[in-house]
Amino acid sequence: MWNQRYSDPGFAYGTEPNDFLVTSSMLLQPESEVLCLAEGEGRNAVYLATLGHRVTAVDSSAVGLEKARSLARDYSVTIRTIEADLDDFIIELGSFQAIVSIFCQLSPAVRTGLHKKVCEGLVPGGVFILEGYAKRQIELDTGGPRDIDLLMDLEVLKRELDQLELNHAVEIERAVHEGSYHDGIGAVVQIIGTRPR
Repeated sequence: MWNQRYSDPGFAYGTEPNDFLVTSSMLLQPESEVLCLAEGEGRNAVYLATLGHRVTAVDSSAVGLEKARSLARDYSVTIRTIEADLDDFIIELGSFQAIVSIFCQLSPAVRTGLHKKVCEGLVPGGVFILEGYAKRQIELDTGGPRDIDLLMDLEVLKRELDQLELNHAVEIERAVHEGSYHDGIGAVVQIIGTRPR
């Protein structure tokens, strides 16, 4: 499905970074090792690379990652790409100063396991940044999956990320304009969490 979507001309979600990531990126230490989950065509990874971070982008779509590398070349930056499914992707313990999850909409079982690995994959003081569609997004129909099981519940996320200190954990509605697939008022959850030192 994702190879097919990313095979279309242009960029499905645009080339500009996610707004929440932009405002949150100031929390990252200079030249951080950053992992971007379900990074697709690379807009967020490339943005972080332009800020001087060393970025690894993981996605299951070879087509999306090829576009990500092309976008990086357009911005004269380098990103590392890994083609992998997130259900069995290994995050080495304490290997990243930041992990980013932007609209990474997974089944509950896969997401729970991934978030455990995220918490353990951060260095002490490392930052996790997440924005995803909330359950209420199913009523708005402005983007995201049509399967409610793939949408997020803030209280469930808090439990999954209980190893982190949550500095920001909200569910809000905001305008999301990211290509043709995210366009309009969206119900989103936002998390900024820090691994205790």
